[in-house]
Amino acid sequence: MRWQGIVGGALLVAACDNDLAAPLSFARVIDSTVATANPHNALSAIVAVRVKAVDSVAVRFRLAEAPVTDERITPGTPTAGDSAVVPVLGLRSDSRYVMRAVAYWAGGSVVGNPVELTTASLPSDIPTYTVTGSDPSPGFVVFAAGMYGLVIDNTGRVVWYRKFPNGPGLNFMAEPNGRYAARPTTPDPGDVEPWLELDALGNITRTFTCALGLQSRFHDLISEPDGSYWLMCDETRTMDLTASGGVASARVTGTAVQHISSAGALLFHWSPFDHFAITDVDPADRSGPNVNWTHGNALDFDTDGNLIVSFRSLEEITKINVTTGSVMWRMGGRRNQFTFLDSPMPPFSRQHGARMSAPGALVLLDNVGNPFESRVERYTVDEAARTARLAHSYASNPGVVTLIGGSVQTLTGGRTLVSFGTAGRVEEYDSAGRVMWRIAGDAGYVFRAQRIQSLYKPGVGTTR
Repeated sequence: MRWQGIVGGALLVAACDNDLAAPLSFARVIDSTVATANPHNALSAIVAVRVKAVDSVAVRFRLAEAPVTDERITPGTPTAGDSAVVPVLGLRSDSRYVMRAVAYWAGGSVVGNPVELTTASLPSDIPTYTVTGSDPSPGFVVFAAGMYGLVIDNTGRVVWYRKFPNGPGLNFMAEPNGRYAARPTTPDPGDVEPWLELDALGNITRTFTCALGLQSRFHDLISEPDGSYWLMCDETRTMDLTASGGVASARVTGTAVQHISSAGALLFHWSPFDHFAITDVDPADRSGPNVNWTHGNALDFDTDGNLIVSFRSLEEITKINVTTGSVMWRMGGRRNQFTFLDSPMPPFSRQHGARMSAPGALVLLDNVGNPFESRVERYTVDEAARTARLAHSYASNPGVVTLIGGSVQTLTGGRTLVSFGTAGRVEEYDSAGRVMWRIAGDAGYVFRAQRIQSLYKPGVGTTR
């Protein structure tokens, strides 16, 4: 049995044995509940709860004018000692909410007294979106827009945002560890600019930097469950390129790949200067004083645990052994090792967003392989035979071209989410290439769009 009542303003639940109240020291109690605004995001709240003898706390919430049956509930937050801080996300601006803490323990739960909070207005410069399509996948879509990292729902409503003083750096993405990542720019181009990791409330939880003094690239990052991370870094050397049609003191920038431990130790370093030749890039791209030699723009793991890296300037997808650093194969570009089947030549050009969606299944955005329209392409890769068969290809309608940027994300049920970069289109397709959902009009430059399932654990359980 349980006994429940209000003691000194606190909601108390005590276990009972043989109809005799248990000692007060065994009481399960919610001492207090305080709801405050989140300084990073008017569409969320921070609920601080003081408790005794419970394991976790969630929050039930609803609009003040709505019936109790409209209540939603947050995921549970484990207690730390006698307290818990619970994020409440996806609220509406300029609205009054009623919130009630729910405390849990192994044998049951108790609901606290209601508290109220009125959300603030949205910032005046936050973008707005209209969407079309009647059959989107469930969840939300994450991307960077102007000064903001944004999340919108399937109606186009902004449900989460975080403003950065100089913008998030084009790429705002969710990681499998349940956090967001961004690499904001700073006014000084000579700064070494770190990636930032943010929690569901928009708080910065840690930074990611390259080792050896290299500059991180904003294009992609992989955060591992053990706290380590993989990222791409700019490595620049002065080279005499007169023998290959260039200048005597060219500044050549290649994309290195590093694996850094949670403590900041360099675990793996791969340099293109050890594996590629300057002549791997077209002559026109190596003729000036500053040579953007490889331009790495996507990073992923193959299903065997080795790395897949997209190099835009080389027009190449490369597989790298994460143990030895050796190049396992090179696909596309001037050093192509594959035979392409059912595909025009070149198979892809200036590609973005390369991902291995399944064993032997490579998907990417082919920016200008077809100069009249950027296309999503799926290849079936046979490593042993060194063949890549074009299994599926489709474009937006009407077709658009993005010379830079763009992304592809494989979703469940054969769905695909695509951003067409500077062309300002974000669309979701079914397995037949039909548009199921899109941001209507010009979405602006969306370097990467990504669908997630939860605002509370962004990235968990979804593909990158």
